[in-house]
Amino acid sequence: QVQLVEFGGGLVQAGGSLSPPCAASGLTFCYYNLGWFRQAPGEGREFGSSISWCGGSTYYADSVKGRFTITRDNAKNTVHLQMNSLKPEDTAVYYCAANFDRAYDVAALRWDYWGQGTQVTVSS
Repeated sequence: QVQLVEFGGGLVQAGGSLSPPCAASGLTFCYYNLGWFRQAPGEGREFGSSISWCGGSTYYADSVKGRFTITRDNAKNTVHLQMNSLKPEDTAVYYCAANFDRAYDVAALRWDYWGQGTQVTVSS
């Protein structure tokens, strides 16, 4: 059974940083592209960032480019999202996802597996 589990959300002041990891099990981790999406209250699930199976390619939404960095550790089956210079508009539930076919796809419905999400709240 495939499981993606996010950790490390929480409350942070504007300008601060968080780095939630996502741990995967039940899949051949190095075969999958990985991504982070987020969903604010009343909004759809929005693409944030993704990384290819080998880690050689990374992709970012314009809203997070230059502030967020995605990395993966294939030996530990984990993917991290380093979030710096956080803004109140970054407040959302953050979801880790895995995709076998494409390293970059903004459509949430085309991602194969999902975590349960972790809440990130940025206060002004």
